This record gives sequence, structure tokens and C-alpha cells, in this order.
Amino acid sequence: MATGAEFESMTATEMAAAVRTGQVSPVELVDACIERILRRNPSVNAFVYQGFDDARERAHAAAEAVTAGEELGPLHGVPTAIKDLFDFRPGWPATFGGIRALRDFTINARCAYAERVEDAGAIIMGKTNSPVMGFRGTCDNYLFGPSRNPFDTTKNTGGSSGGSAAAVADGLVPIAEGTDGGGSVRIPASWCGVYGYKASFGRVPFLARPNAFGGTDPFLFEGTLTRTVADAALGMTALAGYHPGDPLSLDEQVDFLGALARPVEGMRIAYTADYDVFPIDPRVTSVVRSAVAAFEDAGAHVEQVSLGITRDQRELSDLWCRLIMPINLQTFEGFKAGGLDIVRDHPDDLPPEYRRWLDVGYRMSALEFVRDQEMRSEVYDALQSVFADYDLIVGPTLACLPVDNASDGNTVGPSRINDVEVDPLIGWCPTYLFNFTGHPAASIPAGMSDDGLPVGMQIAGRRYADVDVLAASAAFEQIRPWAETYARVRDRRLGLQL
Repeated sequence: MATGAEFESMTATEMAAAVRTGQVSPVELVDACIERILRRNPSVNAFVYQGFDDARERAHAAAEAVTAGEELGPLHGVPTAIKDLFDFRPGWPATFGGIRALRDFTINARCAYAERVEDAGAIIMGKTNSPVMGFRGTCDNYLFGPSRNPFDTTKNTGGSSGGSAAAVADGLVPIAEGTDGGGSVRIPASWCGVYGYKASFGRVPFLARPNAFGGTDPFLFEGTLTRTVADAALGMTALAGYHPGDPLSLDEQVDFLGALARPVEGMRIAYTADYDVFPIDPRVTSVVRSAVAAFEDAGAHVEQVSLGITRDQRELSDLWCRLIMPINLQTFEGFKAGGLDIVRDHPDDLPPEYRRWLDVGYRMSALEFVRDQEMRSEVYDALQSVFADYDLIVGPTLACLPVDNASDGNTVGPSRINDVEVDPLIGWCPTYLFNFTGHPAASIPAGMSDDGLPVGMQIAGRRYADVDVLAASAAFEQIRPWAETYARVRDRRLGLQL
């Protein structure tokens, strides 16, 4: 039987292969996963709902499928997790990021991630922590409290997919769902030292209802959080492809696993230290600048460039907040139509910073929305100009290191970096630039700061060039492997640490 230690050291790729060859049973994997979650989750608060009964039932069915010689999906028997935001499984709670009034709310539907990975044989263990409506780059809420960074549990994981990133970094599951509207896969990947992958827009279906076109302002994504690039590529084989429920999903085949062996020799890589306009903590800059050299070691040509972004970073972060407001308003109006007026009757369930942006959203005009799209188009044009000459853009994923967790359910990011004012919700996250544009982007572990905290490097590719991002990520992982950093996580003291 698989032990907890053996489970911890296995990647999703190794688990799927072991199940397929009969070396391990899905039941053994799920039992080991449950044991590890029960033992380690209290110290990181990654899982906020444990669907163990459903998981055991699916594990037994998965084991019977192996015994019967049935055709197995690429993730058959692999434990995973979904996020507690716009992410659903029938009968499971959906609190939309820890809104107290939704403590017992359920939706009789499956999100695209749940649908695709279960069809591929994966076993969902539960739901992971997220901030209210995903509207910030940290992970905390009034219902469940903060997710805690496995590298230092006094620090935050980043958000909004913070629980998923913590679960993967802590070895609770090898692969977990992240959704990404402004960096929510890449932000926590950076702070938790894991690999976060956001594909080109349309590559993975996004099932938005009642507005099927609701995933475009800014571009919203389903993605993965893993410890290895290979696991992300394996996850993409299950997730990608046309879906009739998404009018913008792409109908084409991509060899994600084949991309891992592609050489990057001769690639032209544009390096940006600050995306032209962001103040970056020198500790982050130092780690990323050193990490970029790995691409030159792999034979790529790296050149520091200006991206051509001219808007102030505060103007751009406010733009992101306004663009994503309509889908937030639609969600609350939907609750209201169903008899639950959260904004009126439960305002204290929503952080004050979020309520302010709701007020802004309700006052916005159609003309203001169009003008915001014009500003967004400036960013798109600037990045497209860079991609005309370069295959990839690389730079820091975030402008700062992980922040301390608050004790009031309302952890935010820094308000100033290098004595420059930034929006504490999202202003320290250059990740949202690629949600304006839809380019594929990943956060890869670049190294550790002198403080012993992970630092991520963002790798972005041309539209639809997912294989370039994965190839560069795999080459970096081979030259600068980070697997040994998880020993710090494995050996840390357990127990609730605030």
C-alpha cells in the first residue's frame, strides 16, 4: 500500500503511470491523500471542503476500471482539487470565496476543470480556499480565514487560487485547479514555489453562465498548479479542446507533452525587469535576473527590452478592477434574483475594498466601458509589438515577496514598493497584463530569496504558442531544478501557526 511519504514524492505523471501498470491502486492513492490532508492541512488551510466520501467512491470505481481492462484516461486515479470560487461539483458547497451567507449554498453543475479531469479519470478530493469573488492577489476571507504559505505559515499564499497552490506545494495533491482572471494561477504559484500554467485564451473552455461570453473582460482562464512542468502538460492534455458550452473555445489539437522535449536553442527572449512601469522589490529583481541566465545556458538569445507600456501601473490596476466588475455585478444580481440579496442584507460578508469597487461598477456607463477597452488595447498592441520580434517575454511574476497574514480575514498586499504607491489588491501583480491580452503565461519557480521565500518568474508567449511557453519552462526546469526546495516544506513543524 502507498504510504504518505511515497505519495508525497510522486508526481501526477508518476501516479497515472503507476495506476495504469497496476503498481498502485487508486484506492491506495486516495487513502494516502486523505491521511496527508488530515495531518497537514490544519497548518496551511488549503482545503476548505473535504469531499472524502465522494473521492473514495470514485477511487473504488477507478480501481474496478483498471481490473476490467477498460480504457483509462490520462489522469486515471490521480487525486486533485478544485477551487472554491466559480468552480462547482454537484452537492458540494460553493461559497464564492468564503462569503458567509453562502456557507450552505450549492450549484448543481460541474465547472470545466471538474468535468474534464473527472472524464480523464482524476479524483477530486475537495475544494480549496480563495478570497471573496477572487478579487485580490492574496488569499483570505471572513468565513475560512487565510491560506498559509507552506514555506512560512505566517505568510500568505497569494491568490486567488491560494488554497490550490498551498495544497500542491505541501504535497497534499500533485495537481490542482486554478482559475485566472488577473493572475490567480500565477500569483500563488510564485509565492508558493510551484508551477502555475495559464494557457492561451480559448485553449481550455471556460463555462460562464448565464452569459456564455462572460469570460472575456478581462480574459478568464482555467489553469493548473503543479510541482513539475510535465504535470502541467499532462493536465493540459485533459483540459484543452473544444467544448460546446464555450463559444470561444478552440477546436484544435496541441501536443503539450511533446513540447517538453522541444529545444529552445535559437529562441529570442525579451527580458523585462519591471514591465516598464512597476516598482519591483530588489530581492525579487535579484533572483529573477539570475534565473534568466538559464535560458542563455539552453542556447536562447536573451535581450533586455522596453515593452512600450506607457500608462502608470496604478492606472492599469484600476483598469483591471473596472473591467472585471461586470461579471461580479452579474453574479450578485443572479443571487438577488434567486432571493438572496448579499450586497443589501449581508454587506459585512464583503471586504470594504471590494464593496467600494462594486459601487464603482454599478455607476459605470457603457461609454466608460468602451474607453477602458481602448486603454486595454494599448497594452495588447505594446505586447504584440514585442512578440513581433521575440518568441517569449520573461520577467518577475510579482513585484514583492509574500506578505504576512492578517488576523481579521482581510489580508491584502503591500501599499508601497520602493516608496511607490501601489494598489494593495492587485497593483503588485504584473500578471494581469496577460489577462488583458490573452497570451499564454506561466509562473515558474525562479529561486529562493535570502529570506527563504520562493520567487516566481513569469514566462509569456505569443497568442496560441503554448508549446513555446512549455518548452522554455521544461528547459529551465532541467537546468535549474527546484524539486529540492520542497524538502523545506516536508520538514517544517506542523500544527496551526498564525
